[in-house]
Amino acid sequence: MKVVILLLVFCPLASSVTHSLKYFLTASSHVQNFPEFVIFGMVDGLQMVHYDSNTQRAVPKQDWMDQVATGDPQYWETETGNMMSHQQWYKTNIETVKQRFNQTGGVHIFQRMSGCEWDDETGDINGYHQYAYDGEDFIALDLKTETWVTPTSQALITKLSWDLDKADLAYRKNYYTHVCVDWLKKYLQYASNSLQRTAPPSVSLLQRSPSSPVTCHATGFYPDRIVMFWRREEEEVHEEVEHGELLPNHDGTFQRSVQLLVDLSSMKSEEWQKYHCVVQLSGMKDDIIIKLDPSQIKTNWKDPAANMPIIIGVLVAVIIIMAAIGVAWYMKKKAKRPPPSPDSGSELSHQLNPDASH
Repeated sequence: MKVVILLLVFCPLASSVTHSLKYFLTASSHVQNFPEFVIFGMVDGLQMVHYDSNTQRAVPKQDWMDQVATGDPQYWETETGNMMSHQQWYKTNIETVKQRFNQTGGVHIFQRMSGCEWDDETGDINGYHQYAYDGEDFIALDLKTETWVTPTSQALITKLSWDLDKADLAYRKNYYTHVCVDWLKKYLQYASNSLQRTAPPSVSLLQRSPSSPVTCHATGFYPDRIVMFWRREEEEVHEEVEHGELLPNHDGTFQRSVQLLVDLSSMKSEEWQKYHCVVQLSGMKDDIIIKLDPSQIKTNWKDPAANMPIIIGVLVAVIIIMAAIGVAWYMKKKAKRPPPSPDSGSELSHQLNPDASH
């Protein structure tokens, strides 16, 4: 996976496009404020269907998904029934997996990611069907060998059992290399206007404090095929750079960032401006190039020295208020005292100055 990410980051954007249809299924145990079971499907990173155990309904997440039901009024009812069946299967199997790990309570997550990819230029096809438990690989299907593979002994009994079911293996290979790809191509036709659009990113420079790394952050772009890197003058910076993950936004667009780890706090401004953030997006003709200008960096950090006049002013005001309260309290207390006797003054004088009477 790391090799793939590096290729995406450092290689030029290719003209061919690998399209994908993916389904993510998540069963959870004792997770508060989260459905016990969730399914969502995605085409080229864009969510198009959703189901969860709270609503118990399969619902389209894109307008173009309504075309899928054309000629089949029962389509969404059928999909809902299928997803409810998955819900029951996962509810049973998460308990089975917990027993394999000798677990009884606690928070646990059982997930499946399945789907297919298709390169629209080469025609290459890839399929996958894999499970994870509590964030770790559990068992996965190897389509080339038509066997199940697992890195954990707790899934070995499952592997041995599923490897014996040759009919199921043949069915899955046919599904992920033919049926899934046919559906992917159909969805791509329905979603041609949405998926073929290009939304340029909004790019900002961010920094927490003067000693923190500067982050080049791009958001609101589509499609997700983006390359971001830092450049010093005309040379790309590799070693002192950290690439962030590609993340989805709620509106179907994406965001990504790349940090410049160079210590800039002691550099002069003219040295700063030798650095540039470069953003390249598939379908966008021109690159976006942002010069590292200190005046353009967004930050929430404020110099404590700049706040000193305000802090001093507040302290003075507090002291004045406290003094006023003290005076008022003293005057009020004094007003409530009984009138002093004629000898009170000499008595107090004697107590405070014992030698005054001699």
